Amino acid sequence: MDISKRIGELKKLPGFVEKVGMVLAHNGMVRGTSRDGKPVKSLEVKANYEKIEMLVEKYSQAEGIFKIVVEAKEGKFLPGDDLLFIIVAGDIRPNVKKVLGDILEEIKATCFEKKEILI
Repeated sequence: MDISKRIGELKKLPGFVEKVGMVLAHNGMVRGTSRDGKPVKSLEVKANYEKIEMLVEKYSQAEGIFKIVVEAKEGKFLPGDDLLFIIVAGDIRPNVKKVLGDILEEIKATCFEKKEILI
């Protein structure tokens, strides 16, 4: 996903100018080391797209949220590859920050199966 391009598309939606004061974006990628510091060769990922869509619908109803865009990838990835993009557009900072944090944590906890291949 080209985040700048996608935000540009959001800005063209009816109501954006009237309702949006903040846009936050998350770009998750494959780390070169595991959480315990071991070198990572690759990462195999399976995404539950149906569950992701349900979460987008759920969090889109939160106070002050105008639009949420999520792009999740699945397959085999190398360190540095992009895996997950989330854009949250809404009225004010507290509402947008909370929703981005909440949807990110729930997607990571419930929508992905990952297997690290170590060097």
